[in-house]
Amino acid sequence: MEATSTEKSPSAKKSSGTFSMACEVSCNIHASAETIWALLTDAANMPSWNSTVSSLVGTVALGETLELRVPIAPTRVFKLKVTSFEPSCSMTWSDGFAPMFKGVRTFTLSPNDDGSVTFRMAEVFTGVMLPMIKSSLPDFAPAFEAYAADLKRAAEGKN
Repeated sequence: MEATSTEKSPSAKKSSGTFSMACEVSCNIHASAETIWALLTDAANMPSWNSTVSSLVGTVALGETLELRVPIAPTRVFKLKVTSFEPSCSMTWSDGFAPMFKGVRTFTLSPNDDGSVTFRMAEVFTGVMLPMIKSSLPDFAPAFEAYAADLKRAAEGKN
């Protein structure tokens, strides 16, 4: 099924408290959950379709550690642990140490009656250090919106 021209681009939502900050994005993708999952879990090829990822090294599987480099922080390497993994359904990547500072990114795929899938990506930052570093963190909304749009384009074969 082709996406209609009336579909809106993904729009991220943000929320913030003293010791928490969150960003999430969702979009409807006209592809199977298996097609989307294959893109989300192919670390080596992620930069070929995802403009928000410079490199992702490692195996996307439960308990594995990934090394992520992103254009918005080109000198940093984020070491992420895959802390939950349910194929073609959901997974979680975590970084940091509670209670000091922790980031948890969750990816969820939810099938729809029309054969499409709703993709959702949310990241929650928490910890006692957050109030001190919050102002130095980038605005994640543009990167989340680009990630979702890139995934939609790749999964629907519109590269």
